[in-house]
Amino acid sequence: MIEKELPVPENEAERLIALQSYDIIDSGEEKDFDTIASIASAICGTPISLITFIDEKRQWFKSHIGTDLTENFRDLSFCTYAIAAPDEILIVPDALQDERFADNPVVTEANVTFYAGVPLVNEDGYALGTLCVLDQQSHDFSQGQIDALKALAKQVVDKIELQRKVSLLEKTNQELLNANVLIQKFASMAAHDIKNPLSSIKLTSQALRTRKEITMSENCLRLVNMNISATDNLLLLVDEMMAYSKKPALLLEKRQEFELNALTNRIVSLLTVPDSIRIDIPSAKQMVNFSIVAMEQILINLLSNAIRYNDKPEGWIKIRFAEDVEFYHLEIEDNGMGIPKAYLEKIFTNNFTLNVADRFNNKGSGIGLATVKDLLYLLNSTIFVESSTGLGSIFKVRLKKNSL
Repeated sequence: MIEKELPVPENEAERLIALQSYDIIDSGEEKDFDTIASIASAICGTPISLITFIDEKRQWFKSHIGTDLTENFRDLSFCTYAIAAPDEILIVPDALQDERFADNPVVTEANVTFYAGVPLVNEDGYALGTLCVLDQQSHDFSQGQIDALKALAKQVVDKIELQRKVSLLEKTNQELLNANVLIQKFASMAAHDIKNPLSSIKLTSQALRTRKEITMSENCLRLVNMNISATDNLLLLVDEMMAYSKKPALLLEKRQEFELNALTNRIVSLLTVPDSIRIDIPSAKQMVNFSIVAMEQILINLLSNAIRYNDKPEGWIKIRFAEDVEFYHLEIEDNGMGIPKAYLEKIFTNNFTLNVADRFNNKGSGIGLATVKDLLYLLNSTIFVESSTGLGSIFKVRLKKNSL
């Protein structure tokens, strides 16, 4: 067989991408496609009828009437020539007399003589494959048969377009369901996180209540100011939550520039930080363009955990921040209890806890880290942890810039 330069459709790379979007190659047989192929065979008076799709190297048969074969090499296929001219039907009355196919094994070994194929052109103009008929004897092909084959090819294209649109709708529906689940988790985590500033307010109020002085002494004023500051921060957080609850899409869509240091200080003021724990926040101003509500929840959860599960007489938490062209990098390191190696992945699954009491004799809910990971996933971002039991942990968050 003399090697020939095979025709290639214009915009072949885009055509292959379009073909992949239908997810039809190797998808299995379907009755509706077989019915169309059977009608084509009957109308054209040929024993073989195929519905084919052509990728980079293969011609795969979605339907194959009159043959047990399910695929062919692209460079041996008549249809390779058909898709190169998507606006025309390719008719080969006698392949033995056609120099393009005379030495093709499909002709010389399988004795295929007649071929007629209509390109399956999608709504964007890409020829994805063909509806074709074949025979071992030559045929005269009438205009009526040509029109019928074109009409049937149109039905094939309509069907795969419908299937793709249904698939996209199902995917969109699943994304909506995932978003609803995320909002539910977010609400649960938010309610959990609100306990921390409420505890701060309660402790401060109890301290005020035990004081004998009625007048506003300097110490009393300081405690009152702590109350007001914590309450203001809490109200701001609750207001943000309410806005996002009314329009959940804002949780992922709304990006804004903010100073990370100021946000971190505000979050720390919401938490109950024992005197024995030191929190080191970078002194340099770090400007970040990201979802601020997402960053709040990340910081609240990771810092709260680092405080709660620190069992050292002198505990410390170090916050580090860096950035490159694509990502912001946030690290929160502590010298706390640490996490056993076997659980480093499991701690990010929903409702998983280590069943260990924190410094306040409370146990975790298993909601926080799972929700943070889900939230980061939707923001094209990631989180992982390095930890040594008894020595502490480093949570590393990689935040995708321009991810929304």
